Amino acid sequence: MKLHLSQNSLRNTFTAYGPGYVAVNGVRHESSLVVLPDRIVENWNVQSFETLAQNDIEGLALLKPELVLLGSGDALHFPNPRLLARLAAAGIGTEVMDTRAACRTYNILAEEGRNVAAALVIPKADLMGD
Repeated sequence: MKLHLSQNSLRNTFTAYGPGYVAVNGVRHESSLVVLPDRIVENWNVQSFETLAQNDIEGLALLKPELVLLGSGDALHFPNPRLLARLAAAGIGTEVMDTRAACRTYNILAEEGRNVAAALVIPKADLMGD
């Protein structure tokens, strides 16, 4: 599915998503990544939602966003609440949603100038529908 283009070319925006990928500013990404308005962390080494670990979450806290949108892939999955405790302790809000919803919500919040991070788990065999 194609999404609308942001008017601000200096801000990262999701421009499409589909089975096993998302596109940021027109560039296709087929593995897990973290997108913030001013940078992209392409080496977020999360192979699947089931392998999400404490050190992956701690890496998100180091980015210091005000809110993390955790995209769980095609379906909505919730992590163990203990995994998210580090973010809460740092005063960082967390919302868990499927990847499509995370992309749309990120675009809205980033357009509002919010310091939001979309942490998207994109498994190699993800069959996210259009």
